[in-house]
Amino acid sequence: MWTCRYVIIYCSNWDVRTELCRFSGAKIYPGRGIRFVRADSQVFLFANSKNKRYFHNRLKPAKLAWTAMYRKQHKKDISQETVKKRRRTTKKPYSRSIVGATLEVIQKRRSEKPEVRDAAREAALREIKERIKKTKDEKRAKKAEVMARSTKNQSKGNLPKGGAANKGPKGAGGAKGKR
Repeated sequence: MWTCRYVIIYCSNWDVRTELCRFSGAKIYPGRGIRFVRADSQVFLFANSKNKRYFHNRLKPAKLAWTAMYRKQHKKDISQETVKKRRRTTKKPYSRSIVGATLEVIQKRRSEKPEVRDAAREAALREIKERIKKTKDEKRAKKAEVMARSTKNQSKGNLPKGGAANKGPKGAGGAKGKR
C-alpha cells in the first residue's frame, strides 16, 4: 500500500485544528496523539505515551517542570501572559492638621520668615542644652555626696574589732569538717 507523506496545501489561510494534551498542555496537531476514552465516556487526548503513562500513574502535572500547568503555577511563561500596566496614582496636594498642631498653626509657621524660625529653633536648642546640663550637674553632686558617705563608712570599718586581726585565713587551724 502506497502512502503519501507530504501534502501540499495551496490555501494560505487554512486553519489547523489543534487540541491540547490533557496532561502536559502541549499542542496536538491532527493525526497525532493518543486518544483515551474512560468507562464514563470521558475522552482524554495525550501528546505521547509518556504523558498517557504519567496520567494513568496519577502523577500531578503541576509537580513536573516541563508541563504547562507547572509553568503557569510558577509564573515561568511570562511572555505569553498579558501583563497589566500598573497605573500610578497621582497624589493630589492637600493639607491637613498633624497631631499636636492645627492647620492654622502650620499655615502660620509656613508664612513666617526664616530668620524668625531660626531664632526660635536656636532658643529651643539652648533651653534643651541648659536642661541637660542642669540634670548632669545634679547627678554629679549626688554621686559626690554618695562617694563622700562611702569613704567615711570605709574609714570607720577598716579598724580591726577585738581579736579579729589575729585570726588567720578562714578554715585554718582546728576546723572540723568533712574531708
